[in-house]
Amino acid sequence: MKFNKDDTSILITGQAGQGIQTVETLLADLFMESGYHVFATKEYMSRVRGGSNSIQLRIASRPVRACIDRVDIMLLLDREIPERIACRASSSTLVMGEYSKIKKGIREKVDFVSIARETGNPVFSNTVATGCVLAVLNIGLAAASEHIKKAFSGKGNEVVEKNLSALKKGYDEGTRIRNKHALKGAQKIKGRRKEVLVNGTRAVALGAIAGGCNFISAYPMSPSTGVLTFLAEKSREKNITVEQAEDEISAINMVLGASYAGARGLVNTSGGGFALMEEGVSLAGMTEIPVVIHLAQRPGPATGLPTRTEQGDLNLALYSGHGEFPRIIFAPGGIEEAFTLTRKAFHLADRYQVPVFILTDQYFLDSYYNVPGTFEKSGLKNSRHIVKTKKGYRRYLLTEDGISPRGIPGYGSGFVCVDSDEHDENGRITEDMATRKRMVDKRWKKLALIEKDVIAPEFYGDVNYATLLISWGSTCHIVREALDNTGKKGIGHLHFSQVYPLSKDIKKYLAKAKKVVALENNYKGQFADLVRVETGYEIKRSIRKYNGLAFSVEEVESALNKELSRG
Repeated sequence: MKFNKDDTSILITGQAGQGIQTVETLLADLFMESGYHVFATKEYMSRVRGGSNSIQLRIASRPVRACIDRVDIMLLLDREIPERIACRASSSTLVMGEYSKIKKGIREKVDFVSIARETGNPVFSNTVATGCVLAVLNIGLAAASEHIKKAFSGKGNEVVEKNLSALKKGYDEGTRIRNKHALKGAQKIKGRRKEVLVNGTRAVALGAIAGGCNFISAYPMSPSTGVLTFLAEKSREKNITVEQAEDEISAINMVLGASYAGARGLVNTSGGGFALMEEGVSLAGMTEIPVVIHLAQRPGPATGLPTRTEQGDLNLALYSGHGEFPRIIFAPGGIEEAFTLTRKAFHLADRYQVPVFILTDQYFLDSYYNVPGTFEKSGLKNSRHIVKTKKGYRRYLLTEDGISPRGIPGYGSGFVCVDSDEHDENGRITEDMATRKRMVDKRWKKLALIEKDVIAPEFYGDVNYATLLISWGSTCHIVREALDNTGKKGIGHLHFSQVYPLSKDIKKYLAKAKKVVALENNYKGQFADLVRVETGYEIKRSIRKYNGLAFSVEEVESALNKELSRG
């Protein structure tokens, strides 16, 4: 058996609490240090211990940024394997561990727990498994040993030595398997690259820091919580006030209060939590207070599948809040894009005094791959868009473009009055109908300016396309790899990282296509509906998935081939 020299896929599965994330972290870091490109993603159950979770690692000689169904090595730390995992083993999969329910593949029974007990404790079974995989792939033990020393140095010499012993025993077992089957490992990349592994969670958080975020309030809710905890870790270093609110209603109101006082505020949540925030979104619309909202999507309705993924909350963000007022919605498709868009979100919220959404999902936040060690920060300055007030200052001054000079309390001699009721230019309550109309018109005037700032969709594929595939957000790299794999001409892909307002460029792409297909991780086709509402064009063909898992490259490739064969 010879693993794909350009791309080897490893699936690690086990119960929550068995340490499969430790295996993932050790292997991913070692693969990076050994010169490979790395991609990882995970799917997990909603429980602290037990269940059956899985992690996919891809190591390659070229950049890889999407999940696939193919499994070259299946590492089982638990014998209770659900069908959703067992079915992914093929005749060429090397299965290592307890494989009572795995019927396909080259199976090697390895009792990681028993081997770990030889070192003194079954808890070291994950380190045994790590050593086993490294040997099978013919990756040297020396680098792994050094990594183990660093990883466990804070737990004392005894723990370090036992982990080193477990690593060696696992490596010996893996060497036996490799020699038995004459296995050949993946091909290394020549030369070291100055890159780091970054997931979607960290990219959003780093983008917030780069955007000048200095206040975040949230109530913890998966899969969004990682952004809150990362910013909490960096709070002293970056001078960020972090507040874990008692509920989501308090969270958004705290951010609005901070923003009224001049902060750059972020509220962080998921679908069920955001449902409670909608009155606060409407308050931001009326008071014209800037706010950035990170909405991490997961399957609903209600609690739904709280640890799985879906693109089901576009309509929730688009139509949230009673009444009518402009907003901006971003949906990053990659790690670098998450950084730049989150950073830009703070700039646009301040400039236009509107809510700006960052739509992510569980798949995106928990997936990672290697990127350059520093993100590109050029091209955007953190301008504050705050004025020093004078006597007679009017917070809602009627202007030609609808943007009133934004003052904050204590900066100048003017009085900064805001109100959730309809108000006049001074910010004081009014029921005058003519004033009401002028204020509504004022708020919507901003949209003309916002539309000039819209990010155009990114095209990929054959410029002479007949079939156009449209997608948004986290599906971007999955679609692109599938498109590459088809090797067929006549297909173009249009990725939207800004889903509202829509770029007017979409019309020229639609007009050129003979066939348009929308791909979405939801049931209803929410983005396709938005395209119809905004352009009048009805996308009649779609590829949709809504079982709680992300698309795989193979699924998209198969669906594309079917669409092409339909004519």
